[in-house]
Amino acid sequence: MLKLIPVFLLALSSSACVAAAAGAGAAGAVYLTSRGAESIVEGPVDKVAGRAKAVMNEMQIVADAESTKEGGDKQELKGKKGDLDVTIKLERQGDTSTKVEVTAQKNLAEWDKDYAKEILQRIVEAG
Repeated sequence: MLKLIPVFLLALSSSACVAAAAGAGAAGAVYLTSRGAESIVEGPVDKVAGRAKAVMNEMQIVADAESTKEGGDKQELKGKKGDLDVTIKLERQGDTSTKVEVTAQKNLAEWDKDYAKEILQRIVEAG
């Protein structure tokens, strides 16, 4: 029975975990998802997007696409680093916080979660 507990915990929805953590005041904590990492970051979307762009530049991730939706409440940044396709999604969570999700995809079925976590951690720390 004890062996089932870790499997059960891994099966929990990543968004549910992040939502629960956000409700508990865990802003800035980075959580791994099935494809990358996400966190609730202090700051409005436009400022967090600026931090994300600076981190991409520092980490030599070559930006190749950017989009904005819903009047700026949702933004997406894309870039490349070697064989990785990096995507940073930002979504307004309130006046002073932004949900950030980072993925670093190697191919159709493989992601580098550690690299995604490193990118996100730097965005969090840049605040």
